[in-house]
Amino acid sequence: MESSQPLVDAWRAVVTSHAAVTERVQKALAAADLPPLSWYEVLAAVKRSPTGRPRMSELAEWLTLSRGGITKLVDRLQDAGCIARVSCSEDRRSLQAELTPAGEKLLGEMQIVYRSELERHLASLTPDEAELITTALQKV
Repeated sequence: MESSQPLVDAWRAVVTSHAAVTERVQKALAAADLPPLSWYEVLAAVKRSPTGRPRMSELAEWLTLSRGGITKLVDRLQDAGCIARVSCSEDRRSLQAELTPAGEKLLGEMQIVYRSELERHLASLTPDEAELITTALQKV
């Protein structure tokens, strides 16, 4: 066995488990008649940002999306009344995203399904194992 095999195995486990859990969360959101996981990810990123008003470029970076991808996604969220674009006080050329009351409400509804699915599908992990995974992947 070559020395990189444990890394290949670890990566395969990350990718496979991510795909499986993502699919299950997507299905659960759809079954609850809620928007897709991508909406949840944007709403949650805005909510957890230090200012509550991240720039579009920050959202794109955090969610590993292109600028065009985040623009289209935020457009849909804005059309649905969940996000407002506001001018950046430090740079008027830049826009920031802010949750609307409807966005806060939707995030809360989605979060119930999201967390429930994570708890159901990751329940086999002990708290120590979950912490170990978090610590290990944060190194990457």
